[in-house]
Amino acid sequence: MAGSEPVTSPDQRKPGSRKASRIGAVFTILVLLSMLIGNHTGRIEDIFLIVIAAALALILVGDVVLRRNGLRS
Repeated sequence: MAGSEPVTSPDQRKPGSRKASRIGAVFTILVLLSMLIGNHTGRIEDIFLIVIAAALALILVGDVVLRRNGLRS
């Protein structure tokens, strides 16, 4: 059966919804930052949560800037 399936590369597939992915990214950032409030005693977890949320926000801002400048379709 594997021989009869068409082979497609990732760039041939239909891209997902831009708006849904942005909403999902913002929701994920909010969830990560809400995990700062908790009953843990160490601060290492807080550092990781903040770094991951900041990286996701940076990716989101970079995507918006690139699309605005026309460097990304």
